[in-house]
Amino acid sequence: MAKIVFEGQSREVPDGTRVFETCEDLGMPFGCTEGLCGTCRCSVVSGMENLSPLNAKEQDMDMDEGERLACQCTIKSGTVEFTIG
Repeated sequence: MAKIVFEGQSREVPDGTRVFETCEDLGMPFGCTEGLCGTCRCSVVSGMENLSPLNAKEQDMDMDEGERLACQCTIKSGTVEFTIG
């Protein structure tokens, strides 16, 4: 089981789960969920190595190191902690 942490709350999810539904349940804001609006742009506090690689939509947004679009990534395993900002 993998673990997603956001704003001090956490949830366990099966390995290979897309993170957006869990992050939304934990209170992260979302807009389009298609990787177009950037509303769910977040920083990965820890566990970046546990996420899928950046996809084309994230690369098009010129993500800084340590940033992801929560609607576009999958947690492979382990723990990932997100924050906004």
